[in-house]
Amino acid sequence: MAKLNVNGKMLDVEAAGDTPLLWVIREQIGLTGTKYGCGVAQCGACTVHIDGVATRSCSLPLEAVTADQKIVTIEGLSPNGTHPVQQAWIKHDVPQCGFCQSGMIMATAALLQANPKATEADIAAEITNICRCGTYARVKTAILDVVAGGTLGRG
Repeated sequence: MAKLNVNGKMLDVEAAGDTPLLWVIREQIGLTGTKYGCGVAQCGACTVHIDGVATRSCSLPLEAVTADQKIVTIEGLSPNGTHPVQQAWIKHDVPQCGFCQSGMIMATAALLQANPKATEADIAAEITNICRCGTYARVKTAILDVVAGGTLGRG
Protein backbone atom coordinates (compact mmCIF):
# COMPACT_ATOMS: atom_id res chain seq x y z
CA MET A 1 0.00 0.00 0.00
CA ALA A 2 1.27 3.47 -0.89
CA LYS A 3 -0.10 6.98 -0.50
CA LEU A 4 0.12 9.35 -3.45
CA ASN A 5 -0.88 12.97 -3.90
CA VAL A 6 -2.35 13.01 -7.43
CA ASN A 7 -4.00 16.13 -8.81
CA GLY A 8 -4.44 17.47 -5.28
CA LYS A 9 -6.05 14.34 -3.83
CA MET A 10 -4.43 11.93 -1.40
CA LEU A 11 -4.96 8.41 -2.70
CA ASP A 12 -4.15 4.96 -1.38
CA VAL A 13 -2.87 2.60 -4.04
CA GLU A 14 -1.91 -1.03 -3.86
CA ALA A 15 0.92 -2.06 -6.15
CA ALA A 16 4.40 -3.52 -5.90
CA GLY A 17 7.11 -0.95 -5.24
CA ASP A 18 8.78 -1.64 -8.56
CA THR A 19 5.58 -0.98 -10.54
CA PRO A 20 6.12 1.99 -12.84
CA LEU A 21 4.20 5.08 -11.74
CA LEU A 22 2.57 5.20 -15.19
CA TRP A 23 0.75 1.92 -14.59
CA VAL A 24 -0.35 2.98 -11.11
CA ILE A 25 -1.78 6.20 -12.57
CA ARG A 26 -3.54 4.41 -15.42
CA GLU A 27 -4.63 1.11 -13.87
CA GLN A 28 -4.96 1.76 -10.14
CA ILE A 29 -6.13 5.38 -10.21
CA GLY A 30 -7.93 5.24 -13.58
CA LEU A 31 -6.44 8.39 -15.15
CA THR A 32 -5.73 7.35 -18.72
CA GLY A 33 -4.64 10.68 -20.21
CA THR A 34 -1.03 9.79 -19.41
CA LYS A 35 0.02 7.44 -22.20
CA TYR A 36 2.34 4.48 -22.60
CA GLY A 37 4.65 4.92 -25.58
CA CYS A 38 8.05 3.31 -25.32
CA GLY A 39 8.42 2.09 -21.74
CA VAL A 40 12.03 3.34 -21.48
CA ALA A 41 11.51 7.08 -20.81
CA GLN A 42 12.51 8.13 -24.31
CA CYS A 43 9.32 9.25 -26.05
CA GLY A 44 7.69 11.34 -23.30
CA ALA A 45 4.09 10.21 -23.83
CA CYS A 46 4.02 9.32 -20.12
CA THR A 47 5.10 12.76 -18.85
CA VAL A 48 3.58 13.96 -15.59
CA HIS A 49 4.69 16.67 -13.17
CA ILE A 50 6.23 15.70 -9.86
CA ASP A 51 6.59 18.80 -7.71
CA GLY A 52 6.41 20.86 -10.91
CA VAL A 53 9.12 18.94 -12.75
CA ALA A 54 8.27 17.14 -16.00
CA THR A 55 8.92 13.48 -15.24
CA ARG A 56 8.60 10.44 -17.47
CA SER A 57 6.50 8.08 -15.41
CA CYS A 58 6.99 4.84 -17.37
CA SER A 59 10.38 4.16 -15.82
CA LEU A 60 9.85 5.67 -12.37
CA PRO A 61 9.05 2.99 -9.79
CA LEU A 62 6.22 3.64 -7.36
CA GLU A 63 8.64 3.25 -4.44
CA ALA A 64 10.56 6.32 -5.68
CA VAL A 65 7.56 8.60 -5.08
CA THR A 66 6.58 9.78 -1.61
CA ALA A 67 3.22 10.94 -0.28
CA ASP A 68 4.51 14.50 0.15
CA GLN A 69 5.37 14.84 -3.53
CA LYS A 70 2.68 16.43 -5.71
CA ILE A 71 1.92 14.49 -8.89
CA VAL A 72 -0.05 16.28 -11.60
CA THR A 73 -1.36 14.45 -14.65
CA ILE A 74 -2.87 15.96 -17.79
CA GLU A 75 -6.28 15.62 -16.12
CA GLY A 76 -5.07 17.82 -13.26
CA LEU A 77 -3.33 20.47 -15.35
CA SER A 78 -6.61 22.35 -15.76
CA PRO A 79 -10.10 21.22 -14.83
CA ASN A 80 -11.62 22.44 -18.09
CA GLY A 81 -8.86 22.69 -20.70
CA THR A 82 -8.20 26.40 -20.17
CA HIS A 83 -4.50 26.13 -19.38
CA PRO A 84 -2.63 28.49 -21.74
CA VAL A 85 -0.65 25.61 -23.28
CA GLN A 86 -3.82 23.64 -23.97
CA GLN A 87 -5.40 26.72 -25.53
CA ALA A 88 -2.32 27.28 -27.73
CA TRP A 89 -2.47 23.63 -28.85
CA ILE A 90 -6.06 24.19 -29.98
CA LYS A 91 -5.34 27.57 -31.60
CA HIS A 92 -2.45 26.16 -33.64
CA ASP A 93 -4.09 22.81 -34.40
CA VAL A 94 -1.03 21.01 -33.02
CA PRO A 95 -2.17 17.37 -32.78
CA GLN A 96 -2.72 14.97 -35.62
CA CYS A 97 -3.31 11.58 -34.01
CA GLY A 98 -2.98 13.17 -30.55
CA PHE A 99 -1.42 10.18 -28.80
CA CYS A 100 1.73 11.98 -27.66
CA GLN A 101 0.08 15.31 -26.98
CA SER A 102 -0.70 14.95 -23.27
CA GLY A 103 2.99 14.31 -22.64
CA MET A 104 4.00 17.22 -24.89
CA ILE A 105 1.60 19.55 -23.10
CA MET A 106 2.88 18.46 -19.68
CA ALA A 107 6.53 18.91 -20.73
CA THR A 108 5.73 22.34 -22.19
CA ALA A 109 3.75 23.49 -19.16
CA ALA A 110 6.67 22.56 -16.87
CA LEU A 111 9.18 24.32 -19.13
CA LEU A 112 7.16 27.52 -19.29
CA GLN A 113 6.42 27.50 -15.58
CA ALA A 114 10.16 27.38 -14.91
CA ASN A 115 11.13 29.60 -17.85
CA PRO A 116 8.25 31.79 -19.09
CA LYS A 117 10.55 33.52 -21.59
CA ALA A 118 11.77 30.28 -23.20
CA THR A 119 13.58 30.75 -26.50
CA GLU A 120 13.62 28.48 -29.51
CA ALA A 121 16.92 27.06 -28.19
CA ASP A 122 15.32 26.39 -24.78
CA ILE A 123 12.40 24.65 -26.45
CA ALA A 124 14.71 22.50 -28.59
CA ALA A 125 16.76 21.54 -25.53
CA GLU A 126 13.86 20.82 -23.17
CA ILE A 127 10.98 19.50 -25.28
CA THR A 128 12.45 16.19 -26.36
CA ASN A 129 9.16 14.30 -26.62
CA ILE A 130 8.67 12.21 -29.73
CA CYS A 131 5.71 12.83 -32.04
CA ARG A 132 5.13 10.06 -34.57
CA CYS A 133 3.09 12.43 -36.74
CA GLY A 134 5.89 15.00 -36.80
CA THR A 135 3.96 18.07 -35.63
CA TYR A 136 7.13 19.65 -34.21
CA ALA A 137 6.76 22.92 -36.17
CA ARG A 138 3.25 23.45 -34.78
CA VAL A 139 4.44 22.52 -31.28
CA LYS A 140 7.17 25.17 -31.46
CA THR A 141 4.74 27.76 -32.86
CA ALA A 142 2.24 27.07 -30.06
CA ILE A 143 4.92 27.31 -27.36
CA LEU A 144 6.28 30.57 -28.76
CA ASP A 145 2.72 31.94 -28.86
CA VAL A 146 2.32 31.24 -25.14
CA VAL A 147 5.70 32.88 -24.47
CA ALA A 148 4.71 35.94 -26.52
CA GLY A 149 1.41 36.19 -24.70
CA GLY A 150 3.08 36.13 -21.30
CA THR A 151 0.29 33.97 -19.90
CA LEU A 152 2.51 31.67 -17.86
CA GLY A 153 5.11 32.21 -15.24
CA ARG A 154 5.99 31.71 -11.65
CA GLY A 155 3.11 32.81 -9.59
